[in-house]
Amino acid sequence: MSTKPTPLQDSYLPVPWESREVIEEEIEKKTHGKIFFFNNESQIDEEKGTIVSITEEKSSGVFILLDTGAKIRIDRIITLFGKVGAAYDEYDAFANACMNCTGGAEGDQVDGSKG
Repeated sequence: MSTKPTPLQDSYLPVPWESREVIEEEIEKKTHGKIFFFNNESQIDEEKGTIVSITEEKSSGVFILLDTGAKIRIDRIITLFGKVGAAYDEYDAFANACMNCTGGAEGDQVDGSKG
């Protein structure tokens, strides 16, 4: 496995203010649940826990820290306790692109017969 940083690790994308407000509200409510996000390999990942803080690292971006010790960059969050996160549009575009794949001739069934 390569230890070379990927472009994702280097380039933080600013998030809308509303996204930060949602995170701060969930911290105040001490909400416990699942967070889906893109990890450093641009794969969908998940963590379960309670957000304990939000911090900014000058060279890396803004992160949430969970009670489990997990640290997630906020611009990579797909959903936060079921609410849309900053990376949801990227996830949605990815999902829709896969739906456009035909994988074969249109109208063919898996067994090759026309249907």
